[in-house]
Amino acid sequence: MGSGIYTANRVFSEPNGSRRSRPRPPVIIDTDGLAKRFGQTDALIHLTMRIEPGEVFGFLGPNGAGKTTAVKLLLGLARPTGGHGTVLGAPLGDRVARRRIGYLPEQFRYQPWLRAREVLELHGRLIGGDIDRSARAIDAILADVGLLDRANDAVGGFSKGMQQRLGLGVALLGAPALVVLDEPTSALDPVGRADVRSIIRRARDAGSTIFLNSHLLTEVERVCDRVAIIDHGRVVASGRLDDLLGESTVRIRVTDLPATAVASLDRFGRVVASDDGWLSIAGIDRDAIPDVVVAIVGAGGRVHAVDAGRATLEDRYMELVGASAVGGAAGPVETGSLR
Repeated sequence: MGSGIYTANRVFSEPNGSRRSRPRPPVIIDTDGLAKRFGQTDALIHLTMRIEPGEVFGFLGPNGAGKTTAVKLLLGLARPTGGHGTVLGAPLGDRVARRRIGYLPEQFRYQPWLRAREVLELHGRLIGGDIDRSARAIDAILADVGLLDRANDAVGGFSKGMQQRLGLGVALLGAPALVVLDEPTSALDPVGRADVRSIIRRARDAGSTIFLNSHLLTEVERVCDRVAIIDHGRVVASGRLDDLLGESTVRIRVTDLPATAVASLDRFGRVVASDDGWLSIAGIDRDAIPDVVVAIVGAGGRVHAVDAGRATLEDRYMELVGASAVGGAAGPVETGSLR
């Protein structure tokens, strides 16, 4: 099924032919205790969140954490086993509301014999209503996603990255009130990822709210206003990025440091060791950074670089998800409520 099935137009005609913008609802997504159970497995546990108009919201977590289940519940593609919620002011799965949602799934296929322009025209007809399906409107979307020069080419010859761009264009048909993107940059090179960030910002500036699933944490950090990190079906941290990442941190590139010495550094803050030789210590007092270096050298380690700043989203993610993987699902970290 193509992604644009859930896209819809926000512009409607008055009886005299003039056009008006449909007022945005006060809350885009509002859930309370939303849950989904498959047999004996809890795929989603007590998801409570509130997303306001104009936000770019990042929904993060490892494979199997519950992200896709949450998206299916929000779009009405699955039914919850607990809790309730609304999207665009309507109950989950409401058909009228769903016409105002643009959706780019992680995996999708278009008929290979269709041209790029025809894919957009087809999905425009499927959406129906007052959506602008003129050649000018279609060209504008193709230009926005970087495919205008391939408008008349069959999509069967498109690369994965070009397919991804086309899917993003379909999701943006009709300036939807809510755009749900599942791994939108997974098949793109760095230039393509930068283009997608620009497209997301333009969609937000035009009035759309963006719900973004992604494993590319640096991409999320660059474009999202708020994030939630989910693991084992539960939200383990949420809030604005400035709140989530605002604490002082230091990154130190170290070699020859025994594992026992790494563990001893937790007296300075929360320590995360990466495979590339970097140690991150979050929540550290800046005045204690020289003491950390002294402790590392005293334990036999060699210090190659010191980078003081705030934690990255990857640091925070690994701290939370890694702790959950070792010791079971962690309790939620409130750094700004989801509501």
